Amino acid sequence: MNPATALATVLVDELLRCGMTDAVLAPGSRSAALALALHEAETAGRVRLHVRIDERSASFLGLGLARRSGRPVLLVCTSGTAAANFHPAVIEAHEAGVPLLVVTADRPPELRATGANQTIDQVKLYGTAVRWSAEIGVPENRPGMVSYWRSLVSRAYGLAQGPSPGPVHLNAAFREPLVPDGDDAWCEPLDGDATGAWTRVRAATPGSVLHVPPTRRGILVVGDGAVNVKRYVAAASMAGWPVLSEPSGNARYGDHALSAHHFLLGVPEFVERHRPEVVVTLGKPGLSRPLLALLRRAEEHIVLAPDLARWPDPVRSATQVAQDVEIPVVSGDDAWLRSWRAADLAAAAAIDRVLDAVPEVSEPRLARDLVASLPGGALLFTSASMPIRDLDQVMRPRRGVRIMANRGASGIDGLVSTALGAALAHGGRSYALLGDLAFLHDQNGLLAGAGERRPDLALVVVNNRGGGIFSLLPQAAVPDPFERVFGTPHDVDLEAVAAAHRVPYRRLEAAADLPKLLAGEGLRMIEARTDRAVNADLHAELRTAAHEAVRELLA
Repeated sequence: MNPATALATVLVDELLRCGMTDAVLAPGSRSAALALALHEAETAGRVRLHVRIDERSASFLGLGLARRSGRPVLLVCTSGTAAANFHPAVIEAHEAGVPLLVVTADRPPELRATGANQTIDQVKLYGTAVRWSAEIGVPENRPGMVSYWRSLVSRAYGLAQGPSPGPVHLNAAFREPLVPDGDDAWCEPLDGDATGAWTRVRAATPGSVLHVPPTRRGILVVGDGAVNVKRYVAAASMAGWPVLSEPSGNARYGDHALSAHHFLLGVPEFVERHRPEVVVTLGKPGLSRPLLALLRRAEEHIVLAPDLARWPDPVRSATQVAQDVEIPVVSGDDAWLRSWRAADLAAAAAIDRVLDAVPEVSEPRLARDLVASLPGGALLFTSASMPIRDLDQVMRPRRGVRIMANRGASGIDGLVSTALGAALAHGGRSYALLGDLAFLHDQNGLLAGAGERRPDLALVVVNNRGGGIFSLLPQAAVPDPFERVFGTPHDVDLEAVAAAHRVPYRRLEAAADLPKLLAGEGLRMIEARTDRAVNADLHAELRTAAHEAVRELLA
């Protein structure tokens, strides 16, 4: 099967699974695959297809169908000015709150801005007149496309319905061939979810609560930006579920919180024996690849999203999205939780043995010891790159610490300034764990006018003379250009930078000295020098030790 036919088949099928009953088509060449998929669905009695020659008339026909039925109606057209002729009806749907799902066929990127026939800029064509818009991207015959397409389409259908009904735009780029080629083979099954939509979005109605079926084999995952954390952690604890929280999820506390889940989920034997029946996600997870792999394999993955117009689903595995969920208490055997905790304790103990065996300063031990040393009520702001990943892998559960990070876009921008702002708002003891590049990128954050307030903030800067995270990524396997284009070594004297801004400076010489150096008040800096190659070897050693401890427990 050619990619155009595969995408069109899946797109139409997913819309029908979501509940679409009517589609309006304006004929054209680039939209041929969609037209044929809709015709096939009509022949099978799955949809009512309406064909109109003029795009403007077609779009207003769809508007009338959607306005009267209250259900999203599909509008399909070819590329070029055909798509522009949908605009008046899209604007009316936007102002009137009418659910429309507009799919415009488009030329592939290599034909755009070349003078190619019937090619205009269709990306975000309708501007602010749509609730949401997305470029589907040119379909390719490779694994993962089906989950991407179905997740995208079910999200679009859900957003057209609410919480504020209106038009949604998908721009679909197709390469030739545009019609079926007689070959039905594809690299993965094109099938959808047997129970309906790939992702079911619960309408935002007062008092609407998603009730999770009673199960002991559940997991609560808490990522960055989670809200109502205490409530859901308490519910998961009552249900006997383990809690897998990223540092900035601020749910790593209590008897149900794990600290070494990154390593547990890297052991295939453990994962096979601990397949959850349901996973509930708060916030936006994204630090641990093994954790994302768990979400990808989850049979039932419920995403809690305060705003149903946006929900995090990085691996496109969400089966339901809701604003509220009730986790039922299940009485009986707690073997599920005990098994998770036993493995977590074994892995954590192995990690501690590796870290404590070396008296020199190391990045993972610094992260572990820093959190353990903070006073109650403290704020810890951390870089979104390697420091927060170190925390995720070695931080032990504890209460009384608020952890923050700029994980919205996970960038390196403005981290010193953000830490200073957070500390000023916090009003109490505050700390920051930053990499050297993150610090240098925003060293002007230390620049303030005379008389400006400076917070009580200890800046702990890990200086490995470059981009440490790249030493743990595949780029490190390309040794020749690695240092120049990824490692980006520098010779900046951080003590001199601190002195220039009259910020008190101390250097961490031995790992055990950290609590002593953290003492103090006001804005101050602590530099911890490490070696990137040694750090990469240490992370490999931690992984091996944790995996061996878990396997020994399972034997």
